[in-house]
Amino acid sequence: MTFTAHKGPFQTWLLAIRPRTLPAAVSPVFVGTAAAGADGGFRFFPALAALLGALLLQIGVNLANDYFDYVKGVDTADRLGPPRVTQSGLLSPGSVRVGLMVTVSLALVVGVYLMMVGGWPIVAVGLAAVLSVVGYSGGPYPLASHGLGDLFVFIFFGLVAVCGTYYVQILRLTPLVVIVAIPEGLLITAILVVNNLRDIDTDRLAGKNTLAVRLGSRGTRVEYMLLLLGAYSVPMALWSVGVRSGWVLLPLLSAPLALRMVHVVRRGEGRSLNEVLAQTAMMVLLFSVLLSLGLVLSA
Repeated sequence: MTFTAHKGPFQTWLLAIRPRTLPAAVSPVFVGTAAAGADGGFRFFPALAALLGALLLQIGVNLANDYFDYVKGVDTADRLGPPRVTQSGLLSPGSVRVGLMVTVSLALVVGVYLMMVGGWPIVAVGLAAVLSVVGYSGGPYPLASHGLGDLFVFIFFGLVAVCGTYYVQILRLTPLVVIVAIPEGLLITAILVVNNLRDIDTDRLAGKNTLAVRLGSRGTRVEYMLLLLGAYSVPMALWSVGVRSGWVLLPLLSAPLALRMVHVVRRGEGRSLNEVLAQTAMMVLLFSVLLSLGLVLSA
């Protein structure tokens, strides 16, 4: 692909930030905010700042992957996923590195405001998140190359994102908000699993030992199914023990889409998984909107 395939710098940077992955940032903030609202503590500006921070961190991870995977030779002409701007020559490595630095800097600015709202816990979590953004695919011990990417996503885009969004509005945590953060982490991890399933062969050749490379194709498909099963079990558990009313079962309305995704992932290979990746992200967003609505209505 050449630069002429795009209309200009805006479209090129839009490709770099990978907007199809952004539901992974938006979804947990919706759930955390809904949980805060259900507990009578919704605060607009902290919620907005949490959303901006989550989006910036997701974009930062995407830019870091684009840059470091090119520098380390992971991205080659044999890449099966959507075009990466550095590998494709659409942007220079230096430009992407600057974009990453700007994104992280903006995230830190948002973090300063959230620190003023939430105090030292936000400082600790924020610094860990920023370091992990770079350390995911860069640094002396890249998390993604050592099979730790899935755990990173579950913790930071699931537990931390939901609980952090709730905390900056309520200034405390409850067992319930930790529980509803679990399906978010599981489903967002499923997005990564599809990505890594598609790239098993190229990652193995490049020495990028993701969890998918370690588990193999069959094991990774099983992981995807278990992640979805675990996520959909949480609303049912909350209802069955009487913690929330039947409204909390609203996420089950997205189950047919999840079942279709499982069916496709069981048989999908290579580039055919690119569309599954996008559809899994939209499934996560739908689940999260329904869970958010269920939390508010069942309060």
